Amino acid sequence: HNHTERTHPLPSTHHCPDMRAIGVRNVVIASSRALLHAVHNVPPGESHWRSQPFGCTQRAISTAARKQELCSVFTGAGRTSRLGRSQTFRECSSKTSDIMDSLNPVHYTLDSSGVGADEHGTRVPDGSAWDVVVIGGGHAGCEAAAAAARMGCKTLLLTQKLADLGTMSCNPSIGGIGKGHLVREIDAMGGLMGRIADHGGIQFRMLNRSKGPAVQGPRAQMDRDLYKAAMREEMTHTPNLRIACGSVEDVRVDALGAVSGVELASDALGGRWSVATERVVVTTGTFLRGIIHVGTTQIPAGRAGDAPATVLADTLKRIGFQIGRLKTGTPPRLALSSLDLDGLEVDLGDEEPVPFSFLHQKPMQDQRIKVWKTRTTEETRAVVERNGHLSPIFLAAGGKGVAPRYCPSLDSKYHKFPGRSHLVWLEPEGLSSDVVYPNGISMGFPQDVQEAIVHTIPGLERAKVLSPAYSIEYDYLLPTQLRPSLETRLLPGLYLAGQINGSTGYEEAAAQGLMAGINAALAVQRRPPLILGRGEAYIGVLVDDLLKGVTEPYRMFTSRAEYRLLLRSDNADLRLTRRAHQVGCVEAERLQVLQRRESELASGEARLRQCSYPPTVWREKGIQVALDGRYRSAFEMLKFNGVTWDALCGVVPELSSVDATTAETLAIQGQYQEMIARQEKEVQAMKEEEGLELPEGTDYGSLAGLSREEAEILNARQPATLGIAARTPGVRPASLIILHRLARGRVVHSPSASVDSDADSRGGLTQVNVEAVAEQ
Repeated sequence: HNHTERTHPLPSTHHCPDMRAIGVRNVVIASSRALLHAVHNVPPGESHWRSQPFGCTQRAISTAARKQELCSVFTGAGRTSRLGRSQTFRECSSKTSDIMDSLNPVHYTLDSSGVGADEHGTRVPDGSAWDVVVIGGGHAGCEAAAAAARMGCKTLLLTQKLADLGTMSCNPSIGGIGKGHLVREIDAMGGLMGRIADHGGIQFRMLNRSKGPAVQGPRAQMDRDLYKAAMREEMTHTPNLRIACGSVEDVRVDALGAVSGVELASDALGGRWSVATERVVVTTGTFLRGIIHVGTTQIPAGRAGDAPATVLADTLKRIGFQIGRLKTGTPPRLALSSLDLDGLEVDLGDEEPVPFSFLHQKPMQDQRIKVWKTRTTEETRAVVERNGHLSPIFLAAGGKGVAPRYCPSLDSKYHKFPGRSHLVWLEPEGLSSDVVYPNGISMGFPQDVQEAIVHTIPGLERAKVLSPAYSIEYDYLLPTQLRPSLETRLLPGLYLAGQINGSTGYEEAAAQGLMAGINAALAVQRRPPLILGRGEAYIGVLVDDLLKGVTEPYRMFTSRAEYRLLLRSDNADLRLTRRAHQVGCVEAERLQVLQRRESELASGEARLRQCSYPPTVWREKGIQVALDGRYRSAFEMLKFNGVTWDALCGVVPELSSVDATTAETLAIQGQYQEMIARQEKEVQAMKEEEGLELPEGTDYGSLAGLSREEAEILNARQPATLGIAARTPGVRPASLIILHRLARGRVVHSPSASVDSDADSRGGLTQVNVEAVAEQ
């Protein structure tokens, strides 16, 4: 749409607030026709040109000088379409507006009419019916929508801005210890994150390479723009998937108490509208009643530049969900050109980068960026401690959310570890970007204090702060209200994924989104849900841990898995691709790749087992082994200390033809063959017992032998399986016998049978419990 040739006058009946009154500072030209309705009384601010997804030409920008020109606005909060309803800026002080002006500006669009040649981003017909509706276009939302669509469901993704699909709101990186395992598992099940990360990655590292294979995790620095562009390209070309822009405010419930649709707010395109569906996946991230903290200033926002989902949060509370409050944060962004990097330690990543996706031989980008390492100083500590009373974490009046333990703010680090110096990684946000993400100095201090802190760090003495750090607190729904499928128990048909469940991190969100999307699609198809166990995947560990409940933002680590030698990042496809293919979530290409890999592994292992020599021959070939006369295969030799794949290639030259990926997996399987076999037996035993289902809706107060405390806990959480109950805080090991009998259908019910917890702790087992112990 060339708006220099076709202009449309502002409707005289439309009323918008004075832009000056709500904190607008700058105007950017764009060619979205719908924005015409939202711009009125535009202030004579400084015009900014930047490339937009609307196909605008420079000619159009330079000649659009009339009052009817089509504009969008840089504001501090809220979609343009909601400026007429939002009180955000009317209630803000001038100080708040100044803070928001300095945060990263975000381009607000109402729809994407004219984006490329597709129809994504426009409204869908009011009342239209969909198999699955996904709310939110972040990492969880994209995975959920794509998974449901891959499985053949007519899927609608609702997001406030098409341009923000897959936005990396915080750090410009994917993967890490435990997190990288999740990315590999997502990829193995046909998910997006691994492939998109390979497109956007500009520096790759295998963390913990010097340690055992169980704890090695892939990680990569991302180019934010490349990642987001690749995600948008993927999503807008996914069959069965439609993307529409809108703000969901209500969830419809039918007469049977199940989901029947969602209602969306009115905007510049019209009044309120709705869509019908029986399966909704909510992936709202930090948007539920989000509040940004910069010192003592509080700004309602889902993230910098985006309005919070306050009405939806009220809806979920009204339905009856238990709501908690959490907090996270982000560091300031710095100008790379203003840093003094001489003398700082440089990290270039791996020379031979390992991609995330099992479909790729190498990452897509050939360039490798530099990342620099520096540390806080004693002067940094002094500034932090001197201004500790200004941090929202320690303010009594605000900052009520519980902050993450494993990604703490700088002031929290000094509070918990006094006297220590803290590492700061300077991570460029793109190949051509001048923005640096200083990983390690998340904070919520006032702006002037933030700048003082930054300038105490070596290399950052003259750093220009492009946008300030902030803390953000938000609502989450207690994940104990979920089934293992991530469907809520309270409202059938409603699924939750991501930070709304109390987790933190892109990878954790994406993994939940994938599973929620798969299970929503399976429910549409009237098929049983896909549940991964703790011995099958880190995704299984993640979901199981969340269902036990969280008291702080949950982050994945390899230490959370009991069977991490089985759950390595190199074998995620071997563990999960066939499971995903069985439910229809994996395309034919990926299954063919898996089949080739399985064939190569089987062939390689056969060669290793066929090559068998007595000890004398192994010694002649330079490999020390006891002279006991027993023949040993090359596969068995891998478990001996000092025997490497390269050493075996010298003995068995034909092994040199095995590709590196296959050789890595074979070497690990051979080296840890006895431990792997033992863990596989343990996992099988665990499946048989922990997978036992507990009847939903059980009145645990009627079970003889449980304490009142245990009955209250179990009644509130209603654990789906014996395994979840066993890991529920407050449930004693002795009580698992009673729950085991319940799962087997042999429990004795007795009204008012709960015993006092103090009496029980003194050894007061009931007769039923004693009989259960004897029988067991």
